[in-house]
Amino acid sequence: MNAPAGTFPPADFLARHWQREPCVIRGAWPDFEPDLDGDDLAGLACEPLAEARIVSGRHPDGNWRVRYGPFDEDEFDGLPPRDWTLLVQDCEKHYPPLARWMRRFAFLPSWRLDDLMISFAAPGGSVGPHVDQYDVFLLQATGRRRWQIARNFDPAEIPGLDLKVLARFEPEDEWELGPGDMLYLPPGVAHHGVAVDACTTWSFGFRAPSAADLLVAVGEALADRGDQGGRYRDPDPLPASAPGEIDGAALAGLRRLLHGAVDGEGSNALLGAFVSTFRMAHAPAPPDGALDAQTVATALAAGATVAPNPWTRLCWVREGERARLFASGDAHECSPALAAWACTLPAPLPADLAGEDATALVAELHAGGHLFFEDADPA
Repeated sequence: MNAPAGTFPPADFLARHWQREPCVIRGAWPDFEPDLDGDDLAGLACEPLAEARIVSGRHPDGNWRVRYGPFDEDEFDGLPPRDWTLLVQDCEKHYPPLARWMRRFAFLPSWRLDDLMISFAAPGGSVGPHVDQYDVFLLQATGRRRWQIARNFDPAEIPGLDLKVLARFEPEDEWELGPGDMLYLPPGVAHHGVAVDACTTWSFGFRAPSAADLLVAVGEALADRGDQGGRYRDPDPLPASAPGEIDGAALAGLRRLLHGAVDGEGSNALLGAFVSTFRMAHAPAPPDGALDAQTVATALAAGATVAPNPWTRLCWVREGERARLFASGDAHECSPALAAWACTLPAPLPADLAGEDATALVAELHAGGHLFFEDADPA
């Protein structure tokens, strides 16, 4: 089990800081060496599937501007010497070797880890003071950045912007982070980061679904069912006593219908499908040809390493003595041990898990484009 820093045992961090208090971790990862520099990030921002932004401006001037990618290479040539930031979401999906850094957070539920966003900022670069509703670890990869935070703040935002920037911001704490330092922020803490010099920052974001997110997802799933989750029925109807009143019995009936849809049979499948779908979903592409069971079994027995598609999120729920494994919304029945193994990929299949159950699961996930054999798919 890895801690966010060599000096922090996970239990201590979770008890003192997780979703409670900001935390600065000096020298968080002593062995950290960035895989990408600013030029590499600019290259990613030009990819067709890239979710990239260039934000320029400074606080408190309010002269904010945002441009969305993917970009052309020559757009970077015209940028000014300061006060701008390039941000690219989902970097670990575009460049899979980055996923190894995500595994440093194995002490937290993996289904909560959303993506790695990397930013490059010219001196003075910022995206303005703002507040997020998710947990985030901000690792300073290169250069220096000054962070200011406020737990108590005016939530009003500057109107008319395509950015959520606080109109007023009075910092309560301030730190300057250098290479290897990390800042953890729980949801709801206003923060403002400004590049002291040209720098890159790695942002590991942990999703926190809202009730609205869950209800929308459940509603969309129920709409595709024949019964649409059932319909309201009048319980023991009596003559109406007042025009337009929704009486207590009707309200109770509506609540039962809602609770039945959310908590009823199949709700685990609905929630698992929602949780296993990334915020920006790019459907994994199935391979050109499916592998037969014998080919899969032979490859697994030979110790072939199985790896997940970077755009597939794997998570599972326990159902009695079995498990339901979800891959980007698709559900697959298997043993809990197999489901747990799938969520540790890339890895070879342990000998004690070998068998028809494992072969069938790997073949199904491969056919759906959710995983592949790391060296090459067996012929």
